[in-house]
Amino acid sequence: MKKKKRLLHDDDEHIDESWLIPYSDLLTLLLALFIVLFAAGTINNGKLQQIMISMNSALSGQGSSMIQKENALATKKIDLKEKETEKLHGLMEQIEDYIEARGLEKVITIKDEPKGIKLSLKDVILFESGKADLKGDSLVILKDLLDLIKQVKNPISIEGHTDNVPITNNEFKSNWELSAARALSVLYFFEDKGIPSNKLQFSGFGEQNPLYPNDTIEHRQINRRVDITILKIK
Repeated sequence: MKKKKRLLHDDDEHIDESWLIPYSDLLTLLLALFIVLFAAGTINNGKLQQIMISMNSALSGQGSSMIQKENALATKKIDLKEKETEKLHGLMEQIEDYIEARGLEKVITIKDEPKGIKLSLKDVILFESGKADLKGDSLVILKDLLDLIKQVKNPISIEGHTDNVPITNNEFKSNWELSAARALSVLYFFEDKGIPSNKLQFSGFGEQNPLYPNDTIEHRQINRRVDITILKIK
C-alpha cells in the first residue's frame, strides 16, 4: 500500500524569520552595553547617551537602519558641542591675555561658568556715577573685547548690577532702572558694532545679586558692575 503523502502548505515551507533581525540587534546592543558598563571607569556621558539611544531604538522595533541614523545624529551633536567648548576656551585665553596686557585685572574679571564665559566689568570703567551713558574711554575697551567675542556666534547676555545705596538723581527712580539702563547701553553698543539683535539679551538686577555684602566702599564698588556672558549653546 502506498503511503499517503503529507500535503505541504506555504506556511510550512516559509517560516517568517523577520523577528530575528531586531532580536539579533538587541543581543548585539546588550553585549555592547555590558562591555561598556564593565569599563565604566573610563566612559563619558556622550558615549553613554549614544548607547541609550541605540537601546531605545532596538526596543521600539525600529531596526538597525534607524539605530545607525540616530547614532550618527547623536555623534554629530556631541562633536559640535566639543568644538564649541574648544572655541570658548580659546576665546577665554585671548581675553585673559588682553586684560593682563593692559593691566585691567582690577576692573575686569573673567570666569568660566556653567552657562558660559562671564566677563564682569566694574561700573567705574564704563559709567560716571549714577549715569547710564558709556564713557568715552570705555568705548575703546568694549570694542577691543567685542573684536575678540565676534570670533564665536554664541548668544550674549548682558546684566546690570548696582550696590544697595538708593539712587538720588532725577533720571532714574531706582537702582532697578539704573542697572537695566546700563545693560541696555552696552547692548546697543554691541548691536551698533555688528552683533545681530537676535543674539543679544539684557536684564537689570539692581542690588539683588551682590557679589559681596554692601558693608564697605570696596565691596560696594565690586557689586556695581555689568556682566557680559557669552552663553553656551544648548
